Amino acid sequence: MAYVETEHTGGTRFRLFPQLPTLDQQQAPETVWVSSPAGSVMPGPSDHRMYVIDPVGKERPYGFYPGPGGSTFHYRPPWQGPLLPHAHPDPDGHFDHLAIGTYEFEQAHAFGAIRFTMDIWERYFERQLEFHFRDHYDRLEILFLRGLDNAFAGFGSIEIGSYTLDTGELVEFGLSFDILSHEFGHLIIYNEIGLPGKVEVDAEYFGFHESAADMVALISLLHFDSALVGLLEATSGNLYCFNRLNRFGEVSNNGQLRSASNAFTLYDFADGWVYEHNLSQVLTGALFDIWVDIFHENLLQAGLISADLEDLSDRLEGDPAYQQVIQPMFDAAYAANPGPFADALIASRDYMGFAMAGVWDRLSIETLDYADVYDTFLEVDAAMTGGRYHRIIHLNMERRGIGVIRAGPRLAPPDDSSHAFSDRTAVPEDARTCCSRRLPYALRRQIAQTS
Repeated sequence: MAYVETEHTGGTRFRLFPQLPTLDQQQAPETVWVSSPAGSVMPGPSDHRMYVIDPVGKERPYGFYPGPGGSTFHYRPPWQGPLLPHAHPDPDGHFDHLAIGTYEFEQAHAFGAIRFTMDIWERYFERQLEFHFRDHYDRLEILFLRGLDNAFAGFGSIEIGSYTLDTGELVEFGLSFDILSHEFGHLIIYNEIGLPGKVEVDAEYFGFHESAADMVALISLLHFDSALVGLLEATSGNLYCFNRLNRFGEVSNNGQLRSASNAFTLYDFADGWVYEHNLSQVLTGALFDIWVDIFHENLLQAGLISADLEDLSDRLEGDPAYQQVIQPMFDAAYAANPGPFADALIASRDYMGFAMAGVWDRLSIETLDYADVYDTFLEVDAAMTGGRYHRIIHLNMERRGIGVIRAGPRLAPPDDSSHAFSDRTAVPEDARTCCSRRLPYALRRQIAQTS
């Protein structure tokens, strides 16, 4: 059974899949507790922070669309049309009784995943997280748009679609903790740092936005007992092998799958870039490497691996012989002390969670680029540990070119796959200028294409 920190004996139970049930190594859903007191979560599910609906007849996502007489209509929450039946709690107020394969289970899964992620990150921020749309909506609308080949976080909503694989298998994004947690990560960044389009932002802001959402999903995943223990049993603590932690992604219209353990650097984007998901892998890769190195430091400090193994792991990183040489050494070390290995991984997970919250709390949208993230991470580590991990942060950031060079310009306007900059981020007041030539080019293009 999974918990955010300790058991919420007065909380509400849900069953969640740590990863899509269509993926390899997937087991039964895991029971989690969210902080909403038992009995306070109403049918939907819904509570005072968010609610789930399953619309009937909603054919397109929220955004800008052509209106009468050449005007532009801002289609936005709340949905006021018909709905599929809500998921209902059991007599004790819990939602872990619903049958897998029903719409009600998927509705509860979506609510539970997003609420669980919120609880995790409120612990790391050590305060309540607010929504950037709080002046317009008092709750987040979580809704299904079945047939939408993605999932979108927008102004007041998270819209959840589905995707058909080449095999014909239907992937329901409402059952993907990764995707739902990632989308909630976008909402965290919108509130903590700001919305693009309101001010001029550096090109690397867009890659940062995707990287931050990925880090929210990665760190949140390891709050599942089955994911944490399963990761260690599959890798023996060698996190650079192909595993459920470093392999993640949003199944969208291009079937993109990203890896936290990757070789991308800013030098690869010196001449420019098109997709923020690709640019994000530079920063995500650096942060993942920092995480792994801190995990190794924890293992070394506890006497669970030798200094020779840690040094060899660093020196062989990226070498084709890495797995053949390193894996047997990790296998032997983990077999001797599986419990302390788990403790070391939890400690590194929580360090990264508190560090990311500290970094995002200090960043400003007006100055944000990857070098700013690097410098701010050093400041946060100094406050958290007295600078214990400065060398690890420095080596991994500069290895990726962060703080050395900058990404080149965006070479094409954002398309429908862009999450950080789209008409979904528009606040209601923006509709007043929706027919202005100052409307972002990407939005004018989308409007023209739908005319």
